[in-house]
Amino acid sequence: MRQPEATQQLLVSITSAESGRRSIDATRTVKYRSLDPQIATVDEMGLVRPLRDGQTAIEVELDKQVVRIDVRNEQIDQPRPISFSQEIIPLLTKSGCNVGGCHGKAEGQNGFKLSVFGFDPQTDHEAIALHSRSRRVSLANPESSLLLRKATATVPHGGGQSLDPNSLRYRRLLRWIAEGAAFEAIHVPEVVRIEVEPRDAILLAHQSQQLRVWAIDSEGNRKCVTTEAEYESNAPALVGVDGRALIQTSELPGEAAVMAKYLGHVAICRVTSPRPDVQFARPAENNFIDRLAWDQLQRLGIEPSPVCDDATFLRRAFLDVIGTLPSAKEARDFLSDTSANKRALLVDQLLERSEYADYWTMRFSDLLRVDQTKISPAGAVAITRWLRRQFSENQPYDGLVRELLLAKGNLTAEGPAAYFKALDTPELLAQSVCQTFLGVRIECAQCHHHPSDRWSQEDYFAVAGLFSSVGRKKLADGGDAIVIAAGQDFKHPRTGELVPARTLLAQPSEFARYEDRRVRLVQWMTEPSNPFFAKMIANRLWAHYFGRGLVEQIDDLRTTNPPTNEPLLNALAEQMRVLNYDLKAFTRLLLASNLYQLSSAPTVSNIADTQNFSHATFKALPAEVLLDAICQATGVPENYAGWPEGVRAIQIWDNKLPHYFLRIFGRPVRASVCECERGNDPSIAQALHLTNSPEIMAKLRSPTGLAARLAKTEAIERESLRKIVDELFLSALSRYPSAQEQASALETMANTADRREACEDILWALLNSKEFLYNH
Repeated sequence: MRQPEATQQLLVSITSAESGRRSIDATRTVKYRSLDPQIATVDEMGLVRPLRDGQTAIEVELDKQVVRIDVRNEQIDQPRPISFSQEIIPLLTKSGCNVGGCHGKAEGQNGFKLSVFGFDPQTDHEAIALHSRSRRVSLANPESSLLLRKATATVPHGGGQSLDPNSLRYRRLLRWIAEGAAFEAIHVPEVVRIEVEPRDAILLAHQSQQLRVWAIDSEGNRKCVTTEAEYESNAPALVGVDGRALIQTSELPGEAAVMAKYLGHVAICRVTSPRPDVQFARPAENNFIDRLAWDQLQRLGIEPSPVCDDATFLRRAFLDVIGTLPSAKEARDFLSDTSANKRALLVDQLLERSEYADYWTMRFSDLLRVDQTKISPAGAVAITRWLRRQFSENQPYDGLVRELLLAKGNLTAEGPAAYFKALDTPELLAQSVCQTFLGVRIECAQCHHHPSDRWSQEDYFAVAGLFSSVGRKKLADGGDAIVIAAGQDFKHPRTGELVPARTLLAQPSEFARYEDRRVRLVQWMTEPSNPFFAKMIANRLWAHYFGRGLVEQIDDLRTTNPPTNEPLLNALAEQMRVLNYDLKAFTRLLLASNLYQLSSAPTVSNIADTQNFSHATFKALPAEVLLDAICQATGVPENYAGWPEGVRAIQIWDNKLPHYFLRIFGRPVRASVCECERGNDPSIAQALHLTNSPEIMAKLRSPTGLAARLAKTEAIERESLRKIVDELFLSALSRYPSAQEQASALETMANTADRREACEDILWALLNSKEFLYNH
């Protein structure tokens, strides 16, 4: 160790026959002893601290076995000066001083502003050491420096105590001030990457693992920064981590990634927490999806649920593929069909229905921000018609994206040109295109280095430069058109230097032969070697059909947010390329798997599983789909102001059409490309509207509705009443009632003088059931 404030984290693991030769962390269970406590000390958690120059050893003892570790200290007695950028910046970050909620926010805090996560060390140094007449540091009396007194809460500090006066971080900051608070007194090699040990860990429930983080500089030197790095788990319900890099599993089985961050560099430890001694017979495999899914579940000790019944599959497939309920007749015909391949045939039929194009036009209109107030009603109609044609004709996805991103011409002509009015700056286009089609969130890099990914400000403005050739001009009729203008590179906001336009992970592009810079972007995006494009659309479709992505959030693909089943996502992306981006063929592949067809009823083994698809997920119906389902189940269409009678909510292009139901059930306003804009969380307002609203009651009680039609049945014998109950259940839930449900409904019929009222009551109960409100 080469600095007085340095530390070295020890890692101790044991392997035994009882553990199946699996390494078990013993870092915090062994005993430590320094042979010369005057040179170095070690605490009970295996953290070694230097005291003066010299050599000694640390003894590690477990069950009378002793291992000796040599320790050598240099430059402790006469240390080199501290580097502000390499050693003070991580201290500020670890203490939370430069985060967005403190002094790192845009306006700073109480007159003191730092760059977010320390991305601009030079400016931070000036803010600390020079601004406000250098009042934050006292070179004459370092311990009285306002910076230290605020951090230790010796004087009132809005952020509370962020530094312990007995800590090594405090001692480092104090020494830096005592040395003159210089920016860089001497050259210190820059950190170029970090590494985490172990990279992979297998832990059973309620087990722990100590991590160790190394920083490697440009000269190849390694130093332990375990106590200085920051840590974050992408699945805290499964795996937690504290500031000392100790990870702890919960009782839930699954996988998680623990991210370490230091000076803008990131690395992860992948943690697998299986449930031991769980054995189950592997279900049948319909395709590679099943094989890779069963591999994962077997490794984790999670038993899959059985395959769902025909009624569940029917309703699930209808709602997932076309956003529409099956009619009572369609349900009756499917349930009576004895064909062995009827599920595959059903999917084929759904993909050819007009509702498929309607539904997926709506879904992609959300992603492309088809907001009629932003792009005009005519522009919204133009892009909606274009999208519907793409899905009706089954345009390959890469062709759809190519036509979209290279669009030009009149915004009101049928086509996607209006997309470039919704996203009207190169910067907005860069971040939206990257997130929507590549799953890369680079918007953070507009102001600072991405906190959990590789992207820098240079990457951000290099991609923005690819859209600088997009121009706009007014037409004679007063409309707008997208035209191609001369492209230009953008200046780096910090250095002022021009950033040559380029795609991500590439060298600067040569644009002499490209009139339109977007052409190079689209070429790169749709190349078979592109690491993001196929994976992003595969994950997006997977999330739609399975209720969550293999990567969550679905448009956040990065090393520090790995898939829950990486082999499966890689195989899906490769299959997307093999299928030439045929979205219908890919949908058939997903729905043909036994994994898609699993029941939503959990088993004892998988009831707590939320990430490995061991059972189907309950998915809240989108607002438009739910409203259409209520209209269909009651037999009464909705009337939309200015729209023809019988139009369905999934067909409406006007995202600002005033409608209370659509608003409270989460229809997005299309202000963002994020799927999260669509609100699916239940609320009191939703429950009250479903149970009490006059609009819903009017549909239930309509003289032309389903309840009124069924009540007109003349025969009153019990068999006719059974058929009425069957029709109500088939219309709302796409299945026949159970014996208990049938008996309860017949009792309602018998005890209600008005048969129509009885039908209305039964239908009301069905519409308010979880089974109706969710796709499962």
